[in-house]
Amino acid sequence: MSGPDNVVWLGALSFPKAARAALADGTLRANLKHATGTIRDKRLAMTAELDDWEQLRDAGAALKKRTLRHLDTYLRQLEESVTRAGGVVHWAADAADANRIVTELVLATGEREVVKVKSMATQEIGLNEALAEAGISAYETDLAELIVQLGHDRPSHILVPAIHRNRAEIRDIFQREMGDWGRAAPTGLTDEPAALAEAARLHLREKFLRAKVAVSGANFAIAESGTVGVVESEGNGRMCLTLPQTLITVMGIEKVLPSWSDLEVFLQLLPRSSTGERMNPYTSTWRGVTPGDGPQVFHLVLLDNGRTDTLADTVGRQALACIRCSACLNVCPVYERTGGHAYGSVYPGPIGAVLTPQLVGVEHAASLPFASTLCGACYEACPVKIDIPEVLVHLRARVVESKRARLRPPTAEALAMKAARMVLAKPGRLRAAQRAARLGGRLLARDGRIGELPLPSALNGWSASRDLPVPPAETFRGWWLRTHSSSATSVKEARSDDA
Repeated sequence: MSGPDNVVWLGALSFPKAARAALADGTLRANLKHATGTIRDKRLAMTAELDDWEQLRDAGAALKKRTLRHLDTYLRQLEESVTRAGGVVHWAADAADANRIVTELVLATGEREVVKVKSMATQEIGLNEALAEAGISAYETDLAELIVQLGHDRPSHILVPAIHRNRAEIRDIFQREMGDWGRAAPTGLTDEPAALAEAARLHLREKFLRAKVAVSGANFAIAESGTVGVVESEGNGRMCLTLPQTLITVMGIEKVLPSWSDLEVFLQLLPRSSTGERMNPYTSTWRGVTPGDGPQVFHLVLLDNGRTDTLADTVGRQALACIRCSACLNVCPVYERTGGHAYGSVYPGPIGAVLTPQLVGVEHAASLPFASTLCGACYEACPVKIDIPEVLVHLRARVVESKRARLRPPTAEALAMKAARMVLAKPGRLRAAQRAARLGGRLLARDGRIGELPLPSALNGWSASRDLPVPPAETFRGWWLRTHSSSATSVKEARSDDA
């Protein structure tokens, strides 16, 4: 683990090095291609059903933009509403603060185990590890999160954390690990989806019925009423949100929405963008506490952890509009080939490439803004129109400036850019450089092509895997001067260019 204190796990390797290892894993690439392709096709079918899909995207983007512009106002209103409904609000400045608050709340109940409904925020802060240090066992109840936990693994996708595993691998994990965490897997377990789901259901049921404390995330919170909401597909969230006596919700401050009517937009955008469904199978909302019904103690932990700093960046702040649908991951050609672990963050893919560097500081995740082809597919898929390519370019500039300020002497890249600037500044220098390149190309050409250049391995990465064309006998500049001007001076200059 490396990076600042508010990072749970930031890859020890840069993205290019981590991606290189992932690209060599044929099973991983096959799993990713099948899973992302399936989800992508379902999403396209569901969004095509709505004539007003683009208008819904515009509405979602406008709502998020307005909320972020007045975030302080809506957060204060949310605190007042939750308190009025019988809940308790806690403010956490960073990961350490949030972990301390949750740990103390659990210890105060006298319990030593909690059940959890999927939450990116608790993964972000490393809550499970913090609870374990205090002697508290945290059990993931989302099927994919359970697979990751039993496999001593890390999530690799926002929506499907175990997307990098196939059915056979999941069966082996269940058979090997379930007995150490509770009810063992059934004898003769197969890799059929129904059998795997049943094994998970039996394993988790005893935990649901025994747990007195639950920890949840939140997809949305409504400022005007204090209502908190979670959407999920398996019913595990409903069990966590209704059976325990104490419910602790950890929520990033950007998840707040002004009014209940705003959910109309997002409950159409989210399921179609995430799972390719018309609606989420389970949409659970709750407000404070109700005597005799559900948890009798409710705590809402509002997590900053770098979000306020991100909000101060007028270009980068749009990343906070993310509703965690994962549509950008499923269309990204880079993610499909490398998977989520290569990003070294709980937020992988295109959104992780722009969100993680802002939450932790670009100097701690300098390679992530470059983990993209800038093809723009993520922007086209995003239900709230986050212009991820724009933010990537913006963060790349910040990375360069950060390196420039810290590194002495300048890097080889900086020297190369300085040399290019000098050449391009004067027409005569450019002509001389073109003549030299053309002459060098002809000398290096073999069989009508230029193969690997005779350079040290650190300098010939491009030519080692690509053939270059032989420079033409006449440059465009020379052709233009020769064909568009009859003056003796221009013709002489053209011949000089192509000498």
